[in-house]
Amino acid sequence: MNLTLQSHIDLIRAHLLKDYQASYREAGGPFRYPFLTPGSRQYADVLWDWDSWLSDVALKQILQEVGSADEKKKALSYERGCVLNYLSWGDWDGYIPIVVSRKDDPLKNRPSCQDKYNMNMHKPVLAQHAAFLVKQDGEAEWLREHFYPLQAFVNAYRNHHRHAATGLYYWQTDCGIGVDNDPSTFGRPPKSSGAIFLNCLMYRELLAMVYLSDALNLSEISSDYRKSADDLKNSLLEHCWDERDGFFYSVDLNLTPIKHDKFLHSGGPRHWDCLIQRIGVWSGFLALWAEIATPEQGQRIVAEHYRNEKTFHAPYGVRTLSKLEKMYRVGASGNPSSWLGPIWGISNYLTFRGLAKYGFRAEATELVEKTVKLFGRDLERFGGLHEYYLPESGEPVLNIGFQNWNYLVLNMIAWLEGQPVIEEF
Repeated sequence: MNLTLQSHIDLIRAHLLKDYQASYREAGGPFRYPFLTPGSRQYADVLWDWDSWLSDVALKQILQEVGSADEKKKALSYERGCVLNYLSWGDWDGYIPIVVSRKDDPLKNRPSCQDKYNMNMHKPVLAQHAAFLVKQDGEAEWLREHFYPLQAFVNAYRNHHRHAATGLYYWQTDCGIGVDNDPSTFGRPPKSSGAIFLNCLMYRELLAMVYLSDALNLSEISSDYRKSADDLKNSLLEHCWDERDGFFYSVDLNLTPIKHDKFLHSGGPRHWDCLIQRIGVWSGFLALWAEIATPEQGQRIVAEHYRNEKTFHAPYGVRTLSKLEKMYRVGASGNPSSWLGPIWGISNYLTFRGLAKYGFRAEATELVEKTVKLFGRDLERFGGLHEYYLPESGEPVLNIGFQNWNYLVLNMIAWLEGQPVIEEF
């Protein structure tokens, strides 16, 4: 390991181990339980869905390195609180909000019955967060009395966010999708985007429900979620894999109904249920992270896309949008945050995890080293990490002090060093 890389690792480790408790927030207001917040002034006192899940994966790695028994016990209340706060706002209808701030009242301000199934809700990572904690700590009983709203949440996705003809899940709108201006969803009609990002998350969410059901001795329930997971995996392989390009894409579900009595089309009605969107978005790599891709598909994804400098492969990691796309733009934006090409810590991390899972050690090592260099330079120059970065120069774009999933770089470093690694469920 070269001296510069080691110095960056030492700097990152020292900063994270000193700074991590700045993400702790106490109970109060709408929050019945303490929780974790993403950090920086912009996200100073809010609970976010997939942010809290991935922040927790990073926190466990930090605590594994420096946490005493008392510190780990203290942290557990904040970790479980992320899940329990959300479940405390759930009900029979399954709706759970995406983000809540201290001034909100999510119970009083629930959407109407007419609206709740026409808007996005908490991303399908809540069961994954719970399963992560159960698997790490070996204790599931804290979840038992809250398992009903969790089932209602996942069932709401199955019943109201799923396209019957393809079996794929769709975003209700382009608002609150996590990858804000992903062109496969952003600016498109409601209920039209069978996003690969959403469906990979949903596959792992269903597997998490299998795990949690079994952990609570509810195996008759787990078999139902197992079938849903298997069905979704088959749908992803059938509809989202593109043999021509060797990549996983989102699909367009916005097709007119088939009318067999329409005379001019009756001789050959449409026999396809979606159209593939050949837009190069980093989310295609999630098929490796979610373990959906076959080994042969994984080979093509890495050879034809991860290694391609014309598309995703950049000096500081994985471009969030292929450089060849007409929509590619790396300047700063907020609301929506920019996922049109900038490097994000989370896209680097999840792509790294997929590479490691499929045995691409050289590529995974390269991505760890790029991320370490990116964050090490940032800490060296500015004393904090930013939300996202320019792909070619590694210059930070905005929001210094952003903690969140950036701290997963420590999990990447542990893997590089051959140390025990905390992994998401």
